[in-house]
Amino acid sequence: MTDSTKMRVDRALPWIWALVLGSLLLGPALGRGYVLSYDMVWVPDLALRTDFLGVDSALPRAVPSDAVVSVLDELVPGMLLQKLVLLMGLVAAGAGAARLVGGAIGVRLVAVSVMVWNPFVVERLVLGHWPVLVGYAVLPWLVIAARRARSTGPGPALLLLVPLGCLSAGAGLVTSLVVLVIGWSARARDNLLLLALVLAANAPWLVSGLIHSSDATSDPGAAALFALRGEGHLPAVVTALGLGGVWNAEVVPTSREGVLGLVSTLVLVALCALGARRWWRAETSRDRVALLVLWTIGWGLAVLTWAAPGVIGWLAGHVPGGGLLRDGSRFLALCVPLLVILLAHGVTSLGARIRDHGVRTVAVVGLVLTPIALMPDAAWGVSGSLHATEYPRGYADAAAAIADDTRDGDVVVLPFSAYRAPSWNQRHKVLDPLPRHLPRNYVVNDQLLVEDRMIAGEDPRVPKVLDALDEPSPSARARALAALGIRYVVSDASGPEAPPEVSGTVLSASDPVTVIVLDEVAERATPGSWPWWMGLAWAAFLTPLAAGLVGALRTRRARHV
Repeated sequence: MTDSTKMRVDRALPWIWALVLGSLLLGPALGRGYVLSYDMVWVPDLALRTDFLGVDSALPRAVPSDAVVSVLDELVPGMLLQKLVLLMGLVAAGAGAARLVGGAIGVRLVAVSVMVWNPFVVERLVLGHWPVLVGYAVLPWLVIAARRARSTGPGPALLLLVPLGCLSAGAGLVTSLVVLVIGWSARARDNLLLLALVLAANAPWLVSGLIHSSDATSDPGAAALFALRGEGHLPAVVTALGLGGVWNAEVVPTSREGVLGLVSTLVLVALCALGARRWWRAETSRDRVALLVLWTIGWGLAVLTWAAPGVIGWLAGHVPGGGLLRDGSRFLALCVPLLVILLAHGVTSLGARIRDHGVRTVAVVGLVLTPIALMPDAAWGVSGSLHATEYPRGYADAAAAIADDTRDGDVVVLPFSAYRAPSWNQRHKVLDPLPRHLPRNYVVNDQLLVEDRMIAGEDPRVPKVLDALDEPSPSARARALAALGIRYVVSDASGPEAPPEVSGTVLSASDPVTVIVLDEVAERATPGSWPWWMGLAWAAFLTPLAAGLVGALRTRRARHV
């Protein structure tokens, strides 16, 4: 094998290993159909609408991610797009970790394993937080690009990566902190460009949040329910060291609750501790401080939600946007850059202590496989929690019927509940997918039942819809809903709960979905300035993407001249 071939193999192996791990992790989710799990809902054609642009009554929880998907699924079918996002996100995360740590191939492969196969990734996958995982995937690449920006200024790579990392508010905060803490330099002009970049990349949800600021507070009592939690034998503060501790116990792999979870955390912490001295000597003081600051913020915010939920609850209830801090374990992504770098130095230090080449090779291979061995139930779609399923035919028929109707008005889906566990999805919980099939703005119940406690929602229209549905007769419900601007009442009979009756004209009836049209629907007026402000926000979001593409093309052409 020639040196050039060896070099190509050396570069390709981390990508190949990341692809193998990603495929093993997703398993049946890569089959035909859609992966529907908790907050992850993808549909064949997500129609672009004003609430996806941040202009409707709801807070911008899915801004800009829904709008981005609405545009992209016009180019790539929704089913394929979802699988590309999930699989390529895992591959990019693993390959990025390998690029970030450098060193021998064995060290890089260990970094790939830990980056892809850890509690943070697995638990967020099952929760359906794909925008968070896209932000996680670009993290190592952001660190590399931000380091380069300190000497050359923000380049095309950074301009493209930052918007990708800001597809949700929580992911945007993590991405912005990484870029600013790592990329901050002594040059004021470059720092202003970095600030402008992160503001532009976060502009859609920031501006939408500002125009909804009067409704942007959350239920204070929810803070304790969303706080970091311990897993198995480990208290919360130690669980966070191993990137675990998600608030929802239902998505935690069984192995994390037993001895394997304890051993996994101990091995990870031991390797990081072993590599700390070597890292301290090898790293520049500037990067040492930056990585430690990010780790401290991430771990500190996560632990704060466990140690002081009252403080987080007060912020959520009194400060607009304060609810972003509730899900503390989400910020553990900030710990990842330092963790994988320390881990790589730990593996290198351990290898240096083993003189026999054969024994050293076996040890490194063992470390590459250790994350999989200590969390084996993450394999094959997290033991079947992630799988592909087909939608009932009635969903498409309902969407077509509403698309063909020319009347204005919004949609409400009954039963009016946030989550469903439909039989055609193996009774797995998922955010009601039917509204996203329909080509109109919709009102969904954003109240959330957690541990037998109902958490108040934030959309001001939801209590009004609930009051309308409490009216004593079908005709009274129809009048009350029409007064709220609701034109279409879509009833889904696939669940155990019977939807309330509402009077109206049947537009479509295809098992299990019935579409009813209401008359005399009140018009809803959007404040005149909102579309203008959101137009500017979207222009800001697209600007770095366009500039990054132009810069990348120019760089590519220059290399071939």
